[in-house]
This record gives sequence, structure tokens and C-alpha cells, in this order.
Amino acid sequence: MTVAEDLINELPAVEVSVTPLDKFREYLQTRKKRLTTEKTIVLDEVFSDHEHFAAEEFVDRLSQRKDQRRVSRATIYRVLNELEDAGLLRKVARTDGRDVYEHDYGYPQHDHLICSKCKRLIEFAAEDISRIVEEVADRHGFRTTGHRLEVYGLCAECSRPPRRRNPKLDLL
Repeated sequence: MTVAEDLINELPAVEVSVTPLDKFREYLQTRKKRLTTEKTIVLDEVFSDHEHFAAEEFVDRLSQRKDQRRVSRATIYRVLNELEDAGLLRKVARTDGRDVYEHDYGYPQHDHLICSKCKRLIEFAAEDISRIVEEVADRHGFRTTGHRLEVYGLCAECSRPPRRRNPKLDLL
């Protein structure tokens, strides 16, 4: 199963005052870097939909473009890291050892259920979890800037008992 086939619950977009492009441009300026055409291509492709993706799958997706807007593999990896540093993307750990990226800008605080068997990601938002995190932080005099919760287990499909073809064969 590819990351593109993962089950993703639709989270409503959050209204932001600055576009991802403007936020990335601002981040680059603070580091005295330029916003190149290649960086813009990667940014546009990342924000074209809200789908989790592995870096390799993203490289493949960009390399299959029919237009002349191609970007080297090294540049893609470099820009993904810059987007993460800029607060536009974040990595979600997977049970198969691969990290996948997701938008972290323009979407509400949410957490993930990750199936250990089929690798499916299920996004969910839970105000109770955020409230508990804030209460624990307050007790310890800790100022939070956010949280990330990844719950591992089996999804509904993978936790179903296997279907038997013919129970009469069990009698033999």
C-alpha cells in the first residue's frame, strides 16, 4: 500500500493570514536564501492537496510531470527539509521505518492513529487531548508550542478476524 492509498480523514483548513508561499519566502529571507523557481515548484506541489506523502513518492510524482518544470532529487529533499524547518510541513513516523510528510500550516491541531499492519494513517482532532496536554504543562510550568500524538495499533479492517472459506473443512 502506498502512502497515497492511506485513509485520511478530511480536516477543515484553518484560515491563515499569510499564504504558504509568503511564509516560506519570509523564512528564506531570515536565512539569507533566495526563493528559486525550483523551491516554488516543490512548494506548489506540496500544497496542491492535503495528502500524506513519503519523500521518494514525492520525487516520483514530480519526475512524472509532463511540463518543463522539473526539479532534481537533491533539491527536492533539501526543499522538503526547509519547508519542515519553516513550519510548513511536519514528519509523521511510520511503523515501517519510513517517515511521511504532512501539511502543518493551514490545518488544525490533530493527531494520528497508525495501523501497524497496513500502515494506514487516520487523522483525528480531539480537544480533550489538547486540554490534557495544557493542564500537564501548566502543572510543570511548561509553555507548549504544540504537541504531536501518534497512536499505534490495528485499524478496524486489520483487526477483523480472518474470514473462513469453508468451516466444514475444519471438521476434518
